[in-house]
Amino acid sequence: MTRQKSEDCIKPQGRRKPEVTRGIESLGGGEAVPVNKQPRQLGLRFETAEQYAKAEADGARVAHRRVSRAHAEPKSKRREEEVLAATMESVTLRLRIAFAAVASNRGAPGPDGKSIEEVRAHLGELLPKLSESLLKGEYEPGDIRRVWIPKAGGKGQRGLGIPDVIDRAIQEAVRQVLEPLYEPKFHPNSHGFRPGRSCHTAIAQATGYLEEGYDWVVDLDLENFFNQVHHQRLMSKLAERVKDKRLLVLIGKMLKARIVMPDGVVVSNDEGVPQGGPLSPLLSNVVLDELDWELARRGHRFVRYADDANIYVQSERAGQRVMASITDFIERRLRLKVNTAKSAVARPEQRHFLGFSLRREPRDGNVGVSLSKRSKERIGAKIRELTPRIWGNTLKACISGINAYVTGWIGFFGVCTSQIESTLRHLDAHIRRRLRAIQLKHWKCKRSIAQKLIQHGIRPKNAWRSVYGGHKAIWTMSHMPAVDRALPNSYWDERGLVSLLQRYREYTARIVAPVQLALPLGQERS
Repeated sequence: MTRQKSEDCIKPQGRRKPEVTRGIESLGGGEAVPVNKQPRQLGLRFETAEQYAKAEADGARVAHRRVSRAHAEPKSKRREEEVLAATMESVTLRLRIAFAAVASNRGAPGPDGKSIEEVRAHLGELLPKLSESLLKGEYEPGDIRRVWIPKAGGKGQRGLGIPDVIDRAIQEAVRQVLEPLYEPKFHPNSHGFRPGRSCHTAIAQATGYLEEGYDWVVDLDLENFFNQVHHQRLMSKLAERVKDKRLLVLIGKMLKARIVMPDGVVVSNDEGVPQGGPLSPLLSNVVLDELDWELARRGHRFVRYADDANIYVQSERAGQRVMASITDFIERRLRLKVNTAKSAVARPEQRHFLGFSLRREPRDGNVGVSLSKRSKERIGAKIRELTPRIWGNTLKACISGINAYVTGWIGFFGVCTSQIESTLRHLDAHIRRRLRAIQLKHWKCKRSIAQKLIQHGIRPKNAWRSVYGGHKAIWTMSHMPAVDRALPNSYWDERGLVSLLQRYREYTARIVAPVQLALPLGQERS
């Protein structure tokens, strides 16, 4: 393999020469591995749980003391050195806290079939053996269970890798050790899977670039990123800061863990960082941090969230130049592939970024944040799913499901500007119409529907005419004037239906409303 060119990037001084890490040899790309040749994972027996209650309580007290001390004490030089010491000993000290974090996610079992509760019941027995095995470098991660889930939008499937519960706890402990080492060095324009950052901070930064006049976007989409990460490049990046070879070997083994497909076939894994483990988001940021600093070195204004990167420029021609240059860097230097079918140079309002669409008004320069076309399609499909034509449960249960989804949806899309209100008003009306259709279906035959309409205050003549006047389906009747008057908006408000528009206004009022200074009564101003 030829040595890669530096491409005018500043090379760090005193860089360690990459070494081949033992225990992470190539096993052949994508081939089935015979069962009798697989390395055995550490045998952890599940027999007794006598010390579980006391150990769990002690672990909680230790965690509380650490958190309290972290907030109370200023960082000293010695403390910073301790944080930067990424060693296997640090990993073993965090195993109990890491397991608590894994258990809080309530994930599914891995290939070994052991649930979180089963592991929790024997945690006091498992941790000493696990720590000893890790310190000696003898621990062998188990296989990863492949699960296919539909992609958002219904186009294709996304593969998730679910490790065993014990392996997830070890990955979480490794993440807790590595994150303080890498997090301060990550570029500030990276927002994915980082503490204190989110999709909302990414959208806020993108909005700022548009306000400055950079109203063309180079939308880069990395094709199958998590499955194409080059292991050797990733391990060399980690070796620049992690000096404990035992920890590097452990990470290498985790990357090479075999994958158990849904049909039971076990295949090797020579590239990629399987999504589903606690460590994969951090490793993905380590890989793409090189891209962030290269973009910054070239003076680009960009925002990145995981494998979604947007670069903002002032003209389409500049965007085409940037697209060609950065694509070459990604494919030659990072050995990743840009999805040309999904990447484009366009106006921000024509692109989908984290579910949002941005538009800069040419007259006043204000930037509007609204739903992307894909997000509108998704919520429409979700509403249809929550309000099917044939609903066998109670209307109250249907409204409860809608409210739960609407509340979470507004919590994410509440950062949109006021342009979204017309869309929300339309969605509210659509939800109420679908609920009216369900209510009519519950009233069954046309005769009972007419009688119910009369009970809700509709004149008998209008009620009978609305139901029997022509061949009308339930969906058609759900929007007739008589049904709208019989089941008005107040009817649904009384039954607890959450309005998207009302919840959005409440959300924005909490964000925008200034907090007045509170002066205690009886005290004079100085």
